[in-house]
Amino acid sequence: MDGVSVGTVLALVGVLLGTTGTLVGQHMATRVEMRRDLQRRVETERAERKEVILTFLAAAQKVELVLDRRSLGLPASDEPEDQILHALWLAEKAVELVCLHEVAQAARRYTEALHQIVRGVAANGQEPTKRECRLAFVEAARSGLGSDRPQLRR
Repeated sequence: MDGVSVGTVLALVGVLLGTTGTLVGQHMATRVEMRRDLQRRVETERAERKEVILTFLAAAQKVELVLDRRSLGLPASDEPEDQILHALWLAEKAVELVCLHEVAQAARRYTEALHQIVRGVAANGQEPTKRECRLAFVEAARSGLGSDRPQLRR
């Protein structure tokens, strides 16, 4: 081979190596960006679930406050019970929309228990235990948010 042919071959090898390096680099950058995007979406979804869970717990806490005031013989709050129950059911629906099935089911049971207690209606002649329903919901919510901490005491 003469000098021109060797130079041409080396130039082509250089172009081939450069192209291969560029393609591999772009592929790796794309994979890294896809992982980052997935992680951002997971974090965003978790934050949304957490916000909905906290909103539900705030609504449930308002109902529990009504029940506590009632059991202590204190006057009722200014907000009517119907509005407080409505807010609780609305928050429960948001949990159904955003959270895992297990969390939604636990929220439904807790909401139904609180509703029955407020209305004075007991299922099967027994008053539902709001404490058990609340703990079941909290455990389901913790699991749904990916908590690896041990279960709460019962």
